[in-house]
Amino acid sequence: MIESLRAENAALRAANADLERIASEHAFDLQRVRHQLAVLERRLFGRSSEKISPHQLLFLDGLAAPAVEDVPDDEAKGETTPETRKKRAHGRKPLPADLPRERVVYEIPEEDRICSGCQVPMQPFAEDVTDELDYIPARLFVRQHVRPKYSCRMCQQGVVQAPLPPRPIEKGRPGPGLLAQVLVAKYVDHLPIYRQAKIFLRHGIDLSDSTLCDWVGAAIGELSPIVAELAKKVIASKVVAADETPIVVLEEHNGKRRRLGWLWVYRGLGGETVFDYRPSRGREGPQEFLRTYRGYLQRDGYQGYRGLPDGIVEVGCWAHARRKFYEALSSSATQARGMIDLIRRLYAVEDDARHLEPSARAALRREKSAPVIEAIAERLDALHASALPRSPLGMAVGYARSQWPTLVRHLEDGDVAIDNNVVENCIRGVALGRKNWLFAGSAAGAKRAADIYSLIESCKSIGVDPFEYLSDILTRTTTATAAQLLPRAWQAARAQAASALSAS
Repeated sequence: MIESLRAENAALRAANADLERIASEHAFDLQRVRHQLAVLERRLFGRSSEKISPHQLLFLDGLAAPAVEDVPDDEAKGETTPETRKKRAHGRKPLPADLPRERVVYEIPEEDRICSGCQVPMQPFAEDVTDELDYIPARLFVRQHVRPKYSCRMCQQGVVQAPLPPRPIEKGRPGPGLLAQVLVAKYVDHLPIYRQAKIFLRHGIDLSDSTLCDWVGAAIGELSPIVAELAKKVIASKVVAADETPIVVLEEHNGKRRRLGWLWVYRGLGGETVFDYRPSRGREGPQEFLRTYRGYLQRDGYQGYRGLPDGIVEVGCWAHARRKFYEALSSSATQARGMIDLIRRLYAVEDDARHLEPSARAALRREKSAPVIEAIAERLDALHASALPRSPLGMAVGYARSQWPTLVRHLEDGDVAIDNNVVENCIRGVALGRKNWLFAGSAAGAKRAADIYSLIESCKSIGVDPFEYLSDILTRTTTATAAQLLPRAWQAARAQAASALSAS
């Protein structure tokens, strides 16, 4: 009897242990699912910003807590409070001085301009001007290239005629301004071709979707040598930031009519940006593009950047590391906020160093960022010992620890950025565009999109209007070298010409 009770007790203890283990696993799974639900709800319905007010952070021991007003708070800048309203400037922004002015003068009748006292005509001494901003819709016109023919009336031999100037599309009807408008509308303003066709129809011009698509393909084909020259500039840069984003392509793949392609983005220090289309997210993309590159490569923790040639120094992204801890706020608020506070201090140093020369920026980082880096390393070691590896906090800690040698690389050189945000901002246009035009019609179409995005983002990085740039170079691709038509070279040439004109 005693032995059977002991055996039964042991069996019950084992069963109870199994139940506790199962309950613990279910509790962990429930916590994980709740975390995933919170992340998805925020992505679908919440704001995309990951900013946190400094009032919500927990300042840790070992480092002096900075005053709230000394810490940049981009989130607070977007909030409207009585205090912020007092600091902001009131009134309307002045209209640009270079806009053409159309004067409409409202005179009073001549009989009302007779002085009622002395009966003599009154003279104007001042005027009130009220500015009104108005709009005239885009105007289409036909440019006629007229070339008179000359011949000899005596012998009637030989005919001479001036040659046609360079045109964007040989024997095509669109002018450079119209082609530039179609390109900018699609790839900057995210208007699909069929919507543009409807807009042109409202202006009385019936252009089919296929015609506009042919124009786009022909125009971008003329620009491809400039993109190749851009790629050389990127490869020659000391630091290259890289990222990738998906794009749907209508192409037969694995028995389906569409496949998921990828636009890989590479941006140099001077703002030169190149989009490279690849049919997959495999590492052969960056390996091929960066095969001759030697320098700093800033990227996130994606494994596709592994196996790159020797001489490439990989640099991590603190924005990605911070994002992991931001996502862990729903399950481990105290620990995650502590790490976010420390990372915030790194960015406070970057704000102070933003306008410094690279050498001075590196010195400031070694002085102020290095102690924060040491505190982060100690905190990561402590959290690694206590956090569950599969928990959101554990995965955030694991990501930071695995990327640690690359995360501290920005302390070495002032030209290296603290994060990869500059190249992620280049992808925003693609993300907005694919919500409108939805897919690329073919792999060749995706390649053309990559080329035009390269020029557009390179223009944006140096403050060049893409329309003005494209409408000028589309007629010069056969008369100027690709190096002369790069956005930065084009900008310098325009500035030099304007300076010479003003001097004369």
